[in-house]
Amino acid sequence: MKGTVIQLAVAACVIGFATSADDQGLRDPPLNYKGYTRKSCPHSQQKNIAMRLLLLRAEMKRITTVEGPPLDAYIVSSDDEHQSGRLIAKYRETVIEKVQIPTITQWLMHEFNGQRARVGADPKLIPAFRWKLWEKQFVNTTISLEPIHENLVDNIWKVGRKPHSTRAASVLEDKYSGKPWQEKIKQVRLEMELASADALVITALDEIAWLFNIRGADLPFTPVLRAYTIITFGSIHLYTPRNKLKRSTEIHLKMDACYQSSCVKWHNYTSFWDDLSTMSQAWSTVWLPTDCGYAQGASAKIFSSIPKEKQLAKASPVILLRAEKNEIEAQGMRNSHIRDAVAMCDFISYMDEQMKYDPDEWDEKQVARVVDEFRLEQNLSEGLSFPTIAGYGPNAALPHYEPPMISRKIGTDSTLVIDSGGQYKDGTTDVTRTLHFGEPTAEQKDAYTRVLIGSIQLSSLTFPDDLRTDQIDVLARELLWKKGEDYMHGTSHGIGHFLSVHEPPISIAYLGGSSDPSDCYNVRLKPGYFLSNEPGYYKAYSFGVRLENIIEVVAADTPKQWGKNFLKFRDVTLVPYEPKLIDVDMLTPDHRRWLNQYNRRIREEVGRELKRNLKVRAFNWMEKKTRVIPERGPVNMQFFLASNSNTSIFKYKHQILFCAFLLHLYTCLASIFYS
Repeated sequence: MKGTVIQLAVAACVIGFATSADDQGLRDPPLNYKGYTRKSCPHSQQKNIAMRLLLLRAEMKRITTVEGPPLDAYIVSSDDEHQSGRLIAKYRETVIEKVQIPTITQWLMHEFNGQRARVGADPKLIPAFRWKLWEKQFVNTTISLEPIHENLVDNIWKVGRKPHSTRAASVLEDKYSGKPWQEKIKQVRLEMELASADALVITALDEIAWLFNIRGADLPFTPVLRAYTIITFGSIHLYTPRNKLKRSTEIHLKMDACYQSSCVKWHNYTSFWDDLSTMSQAWSTVWLPTDCGYAQGASAKIFSSIPKEKQLAKASPVILLRAEKNEIEAQGMRNSHIRDAVAMCDFISYMDEQMKYDPDEWDEKQVARVVDEFRLEQNLSEGLSFPTIAGYGPNAALPHYEPPMISRKIGTDSTLVIDSGGQYKDGTTDVTRTLHFGEPTAEQKDAYTRVLIGSIQLSSLTFPDDLRTDQIDVLARELLWKKGEDYMHGTSHGIGHFLSVHEPPISIAYLGGSSDPSDCYNVRLKPGYFLSNEPGYYKAYSFGVRLENIIEVVAADTPKQWGKNFLKFRDVTLVPYEPKLIDVDMLTPDHRRWLNQYNRRIREEVGRELKRNLKVRAFNWMEKKTRVIPERGPVNMQFFLASNSNTSIFKYKHQILFCAFLLHLYTCLASIFYS
C-alpha cells in the first residue's frame, strides 16, 4: 500500500527565513491558520518552540557551520542515517494530490517567489533519490540546495535528548531463520559477481539484521541493530557500537581473529565514513542501493562519498533474497499467525462481552491498550509490529488515524476499525478487522460486504508466474468501482519475518504504478512471498471499513502450460469476519464457498489452539462467527446470529475441567505409589 510521495508535513518540515527570527524574537507565536488560539499547544511549549527556532536560525547564520553564506531555509527530515522511515505513517502512500498538500520544493518556490535562496539539509538524512529529485526541481529557479555536513538540530539539541537504546543485539537461531548467515553471504556475493561489483554497501537496518541473523532494539517496533555493512569478495565489515554486541553474537559472527572472507570484522560505528572513502580507492565498481518500494536506498552523503564513475546505483540484492521466505521462515509465519489469531479472538470476544455490560469504559485508546495486552501474552511474542490503530465512527474513515489526547468513545451505531500486529521470534503479523457492537445500517453492511468481496476475489486468484502485481489490483476494487467508490491507498504490501511490517519489493497498487516490470512496485510474485490483502471503504465524517489478511504465495494445482507455472494465494491470517456486517445476498456461490472454507480453517486451526489453551469464551465466540452458510439461495442470518453457543464442546466445560483435575490427581498419586 505504499506509493512514493514526497514527505508529508509530519515527516519533514521546512524552517524558514533566517531574518524572521529577529522580528519575531520570543514573542508568543501567532494564532493558527484559522485565526484561533492553539488550544492543543500549551503556552510554555509555544515559548520552548520559539526558543528552539531562535537557536536554529542562529546556526543557519553561522558561517563556519554552514560552510558559506547564511542559509535562507533548512530542511529538517524525520529520516535517520539509514533511511529507516520508522516515523513515516503506516499509510504513507495516501494520495497527496487529493488533499492538495504541496511538496517541499513547491512550498519553498512559493515562499521565496523568485528571490535567491540557499536551502540547506543534512545529506546523511536524505535518501539519494530524493536529493536528486529536489536538485532537479530547483533547476532554472533561484533556489540552490546545499549539503550541510553538520546537523544543525544536533548542534542545538544538547539537553533532554533521548539516548540510543543500550540493549545489545541477539542471535536469531537457525531454527527460526532457516538458513545460516554464511549461506546468505554466498547468495549476496553471487549477485555481486553477476553485477560485476567489487563491493556492496548496505545501510538499511532490516537488511543487515536479516543478512546476519541478528535482531536488535534500535528502532521502535522493528527489531534491528544500528549498523553499516560493507561486503567485498574477500571481507565482511560491520560498523556498530561495540556495546551492541553480546559475546554470543561475536561468536555467531566469527569475529575473533577474523582474517577470512567468511568471518565478520567489527569496526566502530563512526569509522564507517573514513573507511568508505579509503577502501573505495581500491574498488572499480561499488554497488550503492537505490530506492525500491519501502526501501529508500542509501543516503545522498554515501553517494557523494564514492566517485560517480565507480557507482553502481541499483536496488539492494538483499531485497529479493529476503522477500522469498524459506520453508522454516514460511512455517514460522504460519505459526505466528495462528497464535496472533488466538490473541485477536480472545480480545474481540472479551470486548464484545464487556460492551454489553459496561460500554462507557471503552474508548479508542482503551481498545488499543487492551488488544496490545492480549497479543503480548502469546508465546514467542517480542512486542508490536507497529502502533495499534483503533478508529471509531468518523475516525474509522481515516486510514492512518491515531487517537489524540482525548479519544472517541466506542458506541453501538457505527464501525470500529482495529489495525494491529505483532512481532514474534518466528514471524511478523498485521491484521485489520472492522467491528460493530449494535445493529449495522444497510449502508454499513453494503460497504463491508463490498470490501469483503474485494478481499475474497484477490485471495481466490490463480495466476501465471509472469503476472505483475500492478495487474491484479482491480480484483480488490471492482465492486467499489461499480458504486463509484474507491480507497486512496494501495491494496498490498510485503511483510517481513520478525522484521519490518512493510517490506519491499511487494506492493499492489494501481495508483501511480508503471508497466515497467523492472519497477520495484511491479514485481512478479513467487512461492514464499508473503503480502497483505487490505481493501477498504471510507466515508468521510461518517464511518470506515478495512479488512486485512496476510496471504502467502503458493504453487497452484493447475498444471504447467505455455511454459508457465501457476500460483495462488493462501491466507495465513485466520480471524473471523463479522457476520452481522455481511449482506449474504451480495455474495455469489463462489464467494460463499470461499467464506465457508476460510471459516472451516479457523475452526480447525485456531480452534485447536483455543481449546489447548482453554480459551472458553473465545472458542464459543469463534464458533458463532464462523458458522457455515448455504452456498445458494437466501440465508436467514438472524437465525445464525441468534443461536447460542451451547452447541460447542464447552457446553460441558465444568465437567471437562473436573475430569482433567481427577486425571491429574490420579497421575500424581500413581507416581508417588510406584516410586
